[in-house]
Formats: sequence, structure tokens, C-alpha cells
Amino acid sequence: MADAQIPDKPALEGLEAKWSDAWEQSGVYRFDRTAATTNGRESVFSIDTPPPTASGSLHIGHVFSFTHTDVKARFERMRGKNVFYPMGWDDNGLPTERRVQNYYGVRCDPSLPYEADFEPPFRGGDNKSSKAADQKPISRRNFIELCEELTVEDEKQFETLFRQVGLSVDWTQTYRTISDDTIRTSQLAFLRNLERGEAYQDLAPTLWDVDFRSAIAQAELEDRDQQASFHKIAFHGAGGDVVIESTRPELLPACIALVAHPDDERYQPLFGTTVRSPFFDVEVPVLPHHLAKQDKGSGIAMVCTFGDITDIVWWRELRTVDGESLPNRTVLGLDGRFLAEAPAGITSTEAIDFYAAEVAGKTVFSGRKAIVEKLQETGEMLEVSKPFTHPVKFFEKGDRPLEIVSTRQWYIRNGARDAELRDRLLALGAELNWHPDFMRVRYENWVGGLTGDWLVSRQRFFGVPIPVWYALDENGERDYSRVITPDLGQLPVDPSTDAPAGYNESLRGKPNGFDGEVDVFDTWATSSLTPQLAGGWERDEELWNLVAPFDLRPQGQDIIRTWLFSTMLRSALEDDRSPWSDAAISGFIVDPDRKKMSKSKGNVVTPADILNQHGTDAVRYWAASSRLGSDAAFDPQNPTQVKIGRRLAIKVLNAAKFVLSFGDAAPEAVTEALDLSMLATLDGVIAEATKALESYDHARALEVTESFFWVFCDDYLELVKERAYAGGAEGASAVAALRIALSSLLRLLAPVLAFAAEEAWSWFNEGSVHDAQWPEARGTVGDPAVLSTASSALIGIRRAKTEAKASQKTAVSRAVIAAPETILPALTAAATDLSAVGRIETLEIVVGDELAVISIELAPAEDA
Repeated sequence: MADAQIPDKPALEGLEAKWSDAWEQSGVYRFDRTAATTNGRESVFSIDTPPPTASGSLHIGHVFSFTHTDVKARFERMRGKNVFYPMGWDDNGLPTERRVQNYYGVRCDPSLPYEADFEPPFRGGDNKSSKAADQKPISRRNFIELCEELTVEDEKQFETLFRQVGLSVDWTQTYRTISDDTIRTSQLAFLRNLERGEAYQDLAPTLWDVDFRSAIAQAELEDRDQQASFHKIAFHGAGGDVVIESTRPELLPACIALVAHPDDERYQPLFGTTVRSPFFDVEVPVLPHHLAKQDKGSGIAMVCTFGDITDIVWWRELRTVDGESLPNRTVLGLDGRFLAEAPAGITSTEAIDFYAAEVAGKTVFSGRKAIVEKLQETGEMLEVSKPFTHPVKFFEKGDRPLEIVSTRQWYIRNGARDAELRDRLLALGAELNWHPDFMRVRYENWVGGLTGDWLVSRQRFFGVPIPVWYALDENGERDYSRVITPDLGQLPVDPSTDAPAGYNESLRGKPNGFDGEVDVFDTWATSSLTPQLAGGWERDEELWNLVAPFDLRPQGQDIIRTWLFSTMLRSALEDDRSPWSDAAISGFIVDPDRKKMSKSKGNVVTPADILNQHGTDAVRYWAASSRLGSDAAFDPQNPTQVKIGRRLAIKVLNAAKFVLSFGDAAPEAVTEALDLSMLATLDGVIAEATKALESYDHARALEVTESFFWVFCDDYLELVKERAYAGGAEGASAVAALRIALSSLLRLLAPVLAFAAEEAWSWFNEGSVHDAQWPEARGTVGDPAVLSTASSALIGIRRAKTEAKASQKTAVSRAVIAAPETILPALTAAATDLSAVGRIETLEIVVGDELAVISIELAPAEDA
């Protein structure tokens, strides 16, 4: 291309729009299925891209982690791989529902009829309240329509931002986690789990979020510090009172036993006896169990149904004095309030009346207050400690502590109770290439620490329907032993509106008829199938065989326990293999105080302003500067790394324009020692950067390339520009070397500085730099010491002029540079170029202990 196409003043502004449009039109990032079919699976590099949750806005952490993936994708594409780089949108799930509730001011009430042409009371910022009481109840169908409407709009905004970030995604390969294809895939996978006995239903204690009114899985938990107090409560035994200390005195009506450690001599005489609970006067056994902590409180604990996960273990494993199973005295309902009737174990009329008047229907807080006051009145509340903080289980997206209630749910076996499956999952994790490797431990710890199977059903509305019906008995009650499943040809199905084969809609809810499952799958039950969703599993066999198992799973470290593990589990159950060969785990973005950015902390930075202010390449540089697995601090008020990246991108444009101003010369014209030295050094940079990117160390590849780039600009260009201007054989050598280096550097920097590299490349090449061949070492025969020695000498000359308070353009009549004998040949080889750049008339090189300018004589002003 002609140099006339080079702007007079190259700038970063406008490059994103210019090249995004060009890339879309040329299809440079599209997966070439025809070529993949011809060349086979080994020609493909497939990425199981994380589908962002379409429930709000993207944050700077998305830009951070997605840039890491994009650098790898661009590198593999330039290495000749046919890159399969799809994008998915995670639409369904609790976060989406909450956003819809708040955005439109509505909440779902499945009992209400559908309203055609329904218009919500609010849209976006008009809604001033997120309280359920202030939200308009609407039908399930109306609610789902609003979910679909809002997620589509969110996805459009997400795609616009990702295009601005320069992700080299194939936008023709997208999917949604709530589409017909997705629902079919998710339902089919579950039905296969069910057929093989890997999925089952059970009525059991369940972690429950009272706000979302849904069951929560172990993987979705997080501990949050909450304030509590120990309440010393006296139980009454034949030999006197037994004092327990509890942070949850409101569960006293649900008490079924006291438990102490088998080795605790204080309570060994009580094992096998019973005591009576204070005020409620219920007889409960005193039992030994190894999970009881001798050093916690008084060393003896109240077992309730259910206060925490340990209560569940005790309820399952302990037996009464007579060897019977312990009862389940549930007191809390699905709304988090006390049930209307006292548990069956309470027989005292006074206690029953008190419960009905002061506890029933109350929140946990109000019920606790009433019970504590009653025990203080009876003298059985001995003491209340000063408040302290302790960790309490929350749903990771919830606002109130979880409760434990007994519900019927669907589960998928995950190795918690199956040693063979657990060992297989650990073996697959060991075979996976982890980047960085230490992240493997987090996976292994999670698998080894599982306490229960994967709870996959949710009591929500916007999600993939669980594809089962239940036969009803003669009384119209569900017969859970007679689960009806659809024929695979029926998929996708919604059991809440579709009838199973052999029935018609008139039999829904009728005796000897059927009832449809209304629960939906946990969002991870669908997201665990992202390889299958993107790769056409059981939908497009040819594509599936071309991309699976995938080459790369990129993701955050916080969802190893959820997304990575669940995807590994589904692949192990279905195909007995890992779904990928490599996993690249990004770190967190933290604020200047090193706190993880999150919406709940209010420290999230949205990327739009940063991208618009500093340019995409600058932000990509910041992201690529951090290694996988390492947290990166980001200060939007002073984004130092972003500013450095912008300076680098601008320098790329300016350096390219300067190099191209010398014209062109054939590669074989390179003969001068300094030029050969520069290219030999570049060979080493290419080799090191390539090795780093092969091993997912994009930060090291950028570091070594950037370091050489600045030497190239600040030293080499300055050293040879006079020779390049002068022409002749020596000048042609410099011009050819400059062109070779520029071409290689633009390709080395292209995965990070996607827009600046493309712009500069277009000034002297046809096609896209992102489709160009990755640079390879040329095997240049040259001594790298010539460039490094000349660079050091040039620094010394500049320093000497500065100390002499002279301009760098000031002529020098004589200069003396000393150097050890080992580098004298290298220094001598660069002497002519050093004299030219330093405007030195006479340059003398002598032996010395170290490289240094020991003497400089400035030319008289009139000769300067």
C-alpha cells in the first residue's frame, strides 16, 4: 500500500469503530467449518466461552478476563488454527428474575391468569422500590415474557461492549440459555441422567432462601459475618439442669436432642438418658457424636430441625434412646416465618397457646425475641452474652441468612456419596492442564469436601422446565413413584402447560390424571452444558466432532466449584471424559484497597467510561499485563497501567509511520552488524513470546515484546536513522531490518493491541494482521551483544550531554568510551552508528573496567 494512506497524525481515536466494522464485513474471526471438515479436529482450536449473566451491566472484571481469552484466541488463529470462539448469554436464573422484578416493579404469582398486551407499572429507573409489597403481581407467562424482553436488551448492550473491547468472537456462533435448542439440550441431558440412575428425587432438609423462595445448592453458598449472641438455656434432667449455649434460641420448639462429644467426661453419664426442654417441656435424648465440639460454649449442643448443616448430619445419623430415628419438628415455613401450628412434640397447653399467640407467623427475629423474653420470665434463660460476629450461610446472591426446611427436590449424583464417581472426577481433574497449576487444588478440595448430591431444582419461573409429570392417585395426590417422562421427540416441553403422551389436558390435576412439574433447573444445570450448547451436541453431530472435547475453558477462580465442576461432572457422566484439555483461570479485579469488586460492596467499575476515555487497546494492555490466577488492582481515578498501555499503542502508530517513511528494501539487504544484531535479538523475543503464549502466559509474552519494542524505538531506530536516510548498501541494510522488525512486532503485539496493530499493518500490507502468520524466528546470524552494547553506550552519550547541559543535537568534537575487552568487538561494530546519532566527529574506544563515556568534548558553538 502507498505511504499516502498513512495519516499525517496517527491517532487511536476512531479505530474501534473503523476496524470492528471491517472485521465484521471480512469475517476474519468466523469459524471456517468447511476447512475444519477438510483438515480435521486437529486443525481446530475450540473455546468454551463463559456466558455472562444477562442481568444488568458488564463490569471491568469481564473486560479483564475476556481479554485474557481473546489474546489466546488471536494467537492460535495467527498460528494457523481454525478458531471456534462462540459467545453465549446466561439468561435464566435468580439474578435475572430479581432484575426483572426491580426493573418493571412486578413479581410472579402463578395463580393469576395471563394478560395479553400487559404493560408493567415501571420501566428501569422509574421504579423507586424493590420491596415485594410494592410490586404488582402478574401471571407466570407475563413474568417470563418480561424476562425474555429484558434479557434480549441486555444481550444487545453486552455484545456492543464486547465488540468495543475487540473480542475476536465469531458472532454467528451464539446461544442463549433459555432458547428452544438450549431447553431441548438441557432436558435431554437430564433425562439421560435419570435413565442411568444419576438423577433422582428426594424429600430432605434443604438450604432455602426465604426471599427467592427457592432451594439453594452447596456450590452457591457463601459465608458472611453476622452478629449473634450466645444464649445460656437450662434443660431439666433427673440429676439437675443441663446448660446449653445457642445462637438460635428461637429454634427451641424444634429441639429433638442434645449432643456432646463421646470423649467429653462431663456429659458421658448423661448419654442414653433424656432431659426436658425449658418451657416447651419436650422430652429429648442426650446423645454422643464426634462432631460435637467440647471447646465450644458449654460443650453440649441443642439439635434442632434445622439450624445448620450439622443439625442435618445429626438428624440423619443419631437415634433415640430406643433406637428410633429422630423426629423432624419443623417450625419455619418456606416464607421464613414460623408455622401456624406448634410441632407435634409440644403437648403443654400453656406452650401451645404461647406459640399460637406470640410465635406463629412471626419472622425469625420476632420469634426469637418472644421466646427469649418468655425464657427470661421463667428463669430458664440464664445469660445472654455480648454480641459477637460469626460466619453464617447465605445464598451468594441473597440478602438474608439461609434457613433449612424439608422440601422435595431433584438431585444429580456428584460423587458426594459415590466413591467411584468421586475418584473419577478427581482423576479427570488431574488430567486437565490448569493455568496456573495451583488452581487444581481448589477443584480437588471441592470434590473432596462435597457433603451432598447436586440439588438441581429451583422453585422459580424463568428457567428450563424440569421435563417430568407425575401420575395422580384416586385422591388426586401425586404418586412420586410414578414419574412420567416425555419421548425425546417431544422435547422441548413445559410440563406446566404441555400434557404427557397418553393424557390430554382435561386430566391435569384430576384424580387418576396427571400433574406437571412446575420447578425449573438451577441455572448451573444448564450452564454446565455450555460445551454441548455451543458445540451442537445431539443436534449437529459433525460440528460436535469438530470441536469436542474443547481445547480451552476460560473462567474465574470463584466459580471453579460451580461452573467448572458441574461441567466436568456432566461430561464425566455422559462421555466419561473431560470436556476440555486446558482450563485458564483468571484472578479477581480488586479496588485500590485490595478488596474484590462486587455489586454488594458498591465498588464495581463499569468499563464504558474507561474504554471511551483511554481507548480499547489501553484497557486491553492493562488486562493482558496480569497473569492468569493473579488478582489485579484497578483504580478508575488513576489507572496507571491503562495510561501506559495507551502510550504504547500511540507509540506503535508513530513508530510504524516513521519506519515506513524510509521506504522498503529486500530482506537479503541486511548486512550490517547492528542490523543483524537487532534481528538476532528479535529472534529471541519471538521464541520467548511464542513459548509464553503456548503456555498461557500472556503477561510474559507482552512483557518481553514490549521491552524489546522500546529498545527498538528508543535506541535502534535512533542509531540507524541517519544511515537509513543516507541510502546506499549500508542504508538499505537498515531499511530492510526496520521493515522486518516492524512486521514482526505488529504481529507480536496484535493479540493485545488489536486496533493499533491492525491500523499500522494496513499501511503496508493487504489483509488483516489478525489473519497473518505468527512471526517465526528467522535464524539470523548476528551477535545480540552489538545491540545491547550500542544501547548502553547511547544511554551514556545522552547522559554525558545532559550533564554538560547541552542539547542532544549538540555536535561533539571528540568522545572517549571505555569498555571491557569482552565487549570491545561489539562496541566497535556499532561505532559508526554511535558517531552518527551522537553527532560525534571523533569517537575513541578504549579498554576499561566497565562500559562508560569517560570523556566528551562539545564542538564550539559556531561549529555545532
